[in-house]
Amino acid sequence: MRDLLARFRDREDAACTCDPVFEGDRLLLDAEGCPGRGDLVAHLDCRATAIRALADREANSVVTRTGALERAYEGDSAALLVAAGRFVERAAFYDAALADRAARDPLGAARAAIGRAGPVSDIAAETGIAEAAHRNGGEDYADALRAFVGPPIAKARVAASPPPDAALSATRTLSTGATVRIYAESGRALRTYHLEPVEHTFDATALELLARAHGLLAEGAVSGDHERAPGRAVRRVSDGHGDESRDDRDVPVADLSAVLEKHTRGYGVLADFFADPAVSDVFATAPVGDNPLRATVDGERMRTNVRLTPEGAETLASRFRRASGRAFSRAAPTLDATAETAGGTVRVAGVTDPVSDGPGFAFRAHDETAWTLPALVANGTVPADAAAFLSLAVERAAAGLVAGPRGAGKTTLLSALLWEIPAPTRTVVIEDTPELPVAALQREGGGRDVQALRTTTGDGPGLDPADALRAALRLGEGALVVGEVRGEEAAVLYEAMRVGASGDAVLGTIHGDGGAAVRERVVSDLGVPASSFAATDLVVTLETTRTSDGKRRRVRRIEEVVDGDRFEALYEVRDGTVESTDRIDRGDSPLVAALARPDERYAGVRETLADRAELLETLAREGRTTPEDVTRASAEREAHREGSES
Repeated sequence: MRDLLARFRDREDAACTCDPVFEGDRLLLDAEGCPGRGDLVAHLDCRATAIRALADREANSVVTRTGALERAYEGDSAALLVAAGRFVERAAFYDAALADRAARDPLGAARAAIGRAGPVSDIAAETGIAEAAHRNGGEDYADALRAFVGPPIAKARVAASPPPDAALSATRTLSTGATVRIYAESGRALRTYHLEPVEHTFDATALELLARAHGLLAEGAVSGDHERAPGRAVRRVSDGHGDESRDDRDVPVADLSAVLEKHTRGYGVLADFFADPAVSDVFATAPVGDNPLRATVDGERMRTNVRLTPEGAETLASRFRRASGRAFSRAAPTLDATAETAGGTVRVAGVTDPVSDGPGFAFRAHDETAWTLPALVANGTVPADAAAFLSLAVERAAAGLVAGPRGAGKTTLLSALLWEIPAPTRTVVIEDTPELPVAALQREGGGRDVQALRTTTGDGPGLDPADALRAALRLGEGALVVGEVRGEEAAVLYEAMRVGASGDAVLGTIHGDGGAAVRERVVSDLGVPASSFAATDLVVTLETTRTSDGKRRRVRRIEEVVDGDRFEALYEVRDGTVESTDRIDRGDSPLVAALARPDERYAGVRETLADRAELLETLAREGRTTPEDVTRASAEREAHREGSES
């Protein structure tokens, strides 16, 4: 039988020159120079080379590679090829012609074998080729051998063909040149976000040029400005590229340069995802080679047609280490960092060995919108009267915490409150991962003095959170803002609040569901004395609700802290909307009384709140919600107040 199988293999068509090599549990076909380029769908001879190699040894995946393109056949596609290899090896003894057919047309051979009596039919069932043929239903190899493809520099593979029997829901083109198609599949709960990066539209010549340009960069053969190197490399290889039938003007130099920069200086396929404003999150689940990326699109979780390669995940991990200056290794297996893409800032959370099976990531788009209170009134996050109260509390040096679960909009609200701090007030902002609008406050805040301090968790540059707070208190009186209160810095923060060391507003975010839960966390979990927590003036709790058109964030409750351990709601959700509890109007709010200026009575504070609510409502209604609008309105309000006093 072995001699028969060897004679059968000798019949391989010389049209395929792929060189098959096993690397661990992967079959790699070097298709460089092969006329079929390793395309197992379009070229039967390449398909036969792969299947005949699998007749000797099985693999979990099959990868074909040229210098310009790599195709990865995994999952059901690999299962079909492996089953065909088993069938070829066993069926050659009984029917060499059918085994020969199975190497080139495994689906057709399987159906032929099923219809026969005797050992060949049994072999088809036992090797799994019959089941593979039944699962695929037809003889369309574009579906049966659906490859994940991409240029080798991409470190990600994309399924070029859409899911079988899927209905197209929407199509759009992104600023990177990528095309997005949304598909709905019968029997699947999740829709598919089908991404086609622009490099997947390149022809063979363009892909070869891309590979050569990448080679120049890798060799350090391109001199000059680091940022301009990708463009220089592409122009060098495009100048007289050797195809006399093609005008050099047909070479997509700009697109090639952008793709080369994306994959060598940027974050690869992530740039395409986050160029889509509808994408808020992308998840790479370890092991990344086995799991397609998932994305959240307009609040809807979707499957995608993209997989990171293991090498791609390691490359990303290395870039995040360099960009953040923080360790990410077996000794420090978690990461919290930011990355700059063409679509804006992306927050990165990562895990790796030994806490996961290799690198895994969650990417979240940082909202670049400069949120203000009028903008949050306009989008329904908070009503004008509650926003007016928050504005006045921040302006008049209250100490407040913004609470809620992850993704409820705590940072968004805190960002909006920063514009309510009086422009002359010095502000120190303490964060481990930059998310608050420090640069915008410095640039557009009417001369604001805002100092940022970066903290660290011990694996990179920056101050320990508690040391950062002590440094902030030595940097001069003013407002103090802590991006997230979560550790030993809480004790320092509350001591500063208790003794009035700040002198102005003290603000921060914290995970918690309401005032009582926040107090429990601060006192019991973070070790802050109950007497120190009493320095908190108010707690704002946000929530996320589902509506007919997706998720909505909103303020659920604003509570004042009374006697350090009692929480009284000033505004809360009633019948689906945030309403005043009338505590302020009844004259029962100690906090409102404390906000009064020395020459102002409680009734005067209420009048100020009413005027400010009317102003915020007007700004929201007229679309005047930018930082410039808010800064201008604040300056006019202050000028009016000073004029009235004089």
